[in-house]
Amino acid sequence: MLKTRILTAVIVLPLFLSALFYLQDIFWAILLLALTVIGAREWSYLARFSVKKTAVYLTLTTLLGGELLFLLNMATEINAYTPVLIWIYALSAVFWVAYVPFLLKKSKVTNNAVVSMLIGWVLLLPTALALYQLRAINPFLLLGFMGTIWISDTAAYFTGRTFGKHKLAPHISPGKTWEGVAGAMLAVMIYGFVWVHIFTKGDYMTTLVPLLVLLAVLGILGDLFESLIKRQAGVKDSGKILPGHGGILDRIDALTAALPLAILALLIFNTPQL
Repeated sequence: MLKTRILTAVIVLPLFLSALFYLQDIFWAILLLALTVIGAREWSYLARFSVKKTAVYLTLTTLLGGELLFLLNMATEINAYTPVLIWIYALSAVFWVAYVPFLLKKSKVTNNAVVSMLIGWVLLLPTALALYQLRAINPFLLLGFMGTIWISDTAAYFTGRTFGKHKLAPHISPGKTWEGVAGAMLAVMIYGFVWVHIFTKGDYMTTLVPLLVLLAVLGILGDLFESLIKRQAGVKDSGKILPGHGGILDRIDALTAALPLAILALLIFNTPQL
């Protein structure tokens, strides 16, 4: 399993970086739309949609995602910091900050198909749009925010394995511990300090570092939320498209919570120097 995970990462990571830095905007949008539709297919599986509902959901996701990405493409050609879709990012932030903690405490997600479809869109569409707009602003900025989640996950894993004694959410994800969370926060703060001193010459210390810590916290919420969904569905992975890693949702669970807030913060404070 470990060899498979490493091999998949060795193949996928260079492909992703090549797409991030070299794909034309239109092809980047097409790639994001394709990933969104794959994610919607996995969400349909987790939500236990019927074949008919899945077909309808994938069709609507394609149309809605394509239209939003087209609108964003047109807007970012004029101004990369366009606020045209800020309301979608704000909706995502409200969902993760106010609604998801309630669901995690309740340890249950709705079985209503319409509500499940809406939740799936709140997960996937703001993430795709954030990936597009952050890249339009600066691909390195997008990579930096994604690196926050990767560092947080890695630090939480190793700290939890080494020092973990107090379970974070044993009824949802027994492997996660408060010690792991502490290790993740410390690692992200160090990462933030390095970012500030190397790339912004010491500026934005009081804004960037807290933002990265908040993104890491939201990333943990995203991870727990997908764990809850998979536990409710009775499955280990959301899909099998990435051997050793599971599905698309398994790889972007933390990003779905973090990236929309990252672009929302940039649009609100409008700090192009970052």
